[in-house]
Amino acid sequence: MTPAELLIESLERVLESGRAVVDGLTPDQLAARPAPDANPIGWLVWHLARVQDDHVADVAGTEQVWTAQGYADRFGLPFEVGDIGYGHSSEQVGRVRADADLLASYLSAVHAQTVSYLRGLSADDLDRVVDERWDPPVTLGVRLVSVVNDDTQHVGQAAFVRGLLGA
Repeated sequence: MTPAELLIESLERVLESGRAVVDGLTPDQLAARPAPDANPIGWLVWHLARVQDDHVADVAGTEQVWTAQGYADRFGLPFEVGDIGYGHSSEQVGRVRADADLLASYLSAVHAQTVSYLRGLSADDLDRVVDERWDPPVTLGVRLVSVVNDDTQHVGQAAFVRGLLGA
C-alpha cells in the first residue's frame, strides 16, 4: 500500500462514517445540541468537510468544492465564503442548519476531489513543505495527516451526539 492509498483509505472511512451519521436525520435532529454550547451533528459534519475542502484545495492549488460546485450558495450560511468553522462561537455554531442530503452531498464531493488529488501523489511529494509559518515547517504529509486526524475526531463526535439523541 502506498502512502497515498493509506490516506485515501483513511478518508474513505471518514466519508462512510459521515454519511452514516447524518442518514435519516431531520434538520432539527442535525441541529440538536446535547448541552447548550455543544456542537451538533450538522455543524460537526459541515466543519469536517469544510476543513478537508479548505486544506486540500490549498495544497493542491485548486478551488474549493465549496465555491466551485456552488455549495456556499446551496447552504446559504451567514458567514464569509472562506469560513470553515474554526473558532466559531456558540451562536455561530447554531447558525449552521442543513438537511442530511446536502451535508452528505457536500462531504461526498469534497471526498471525490480529495481522492483525485491524492491519487497523483508520490511518497516524495509528502516531504514538500506547504506551510513555513510553523517551526518546524509543515510538510504535505503532516498537513494531510492533520486533516485525517481532525476529520476522524469530528465524525466520532457526531456519532456520539447521534447516540445521545437515540437516533
